[in-house]
Amino acid sequence: VQLQACGGGLVQPGGSLRLSCGASGRAFSSYGMGWFRRVPGKEREFVAAISRSGVTTAYADSVKGRFTISRDNAKNTVNLQMNSLKPEDTAVYYCAADRGGWPSTYSTEYDFWGQGTLVTVSS
Repeated sequence: VQLQACGGGLVQPGGSLRLSCGASGRAFSSYGMGWFRRVPGKEREFVAAISRSGVTTAYADSVKGRFTISRDNAKNTVNLQMNSLKPEDTAVYYCAADRGGWPSTYSTEYDFWGQGTLVTVSS
């Protein structure tokens, strides 16, 4: 499956952004989907994940209550709604697909990765 993330940009602290990830292929509804982020010089960090059905989700503690992951299997998309953004949310955000179908928090569980979209939170 090929993944294409979009929706990044520059936003002020306290603002909102919505990231989207589109997937090619017919098997999208069988994949667990996740969002990760990376700041230059740091390890890639788990952000949020959602199961194949969309029923089960997982969030990093740092984003819980501010970010919401969702998916539309009919449109082959997964979204990340980011509210109350903070400067420390600045990173390149990546979507990823896990053939296991679960909302894994481990990047090693994911089989396919998108190219990343930059989110900058700054005044």
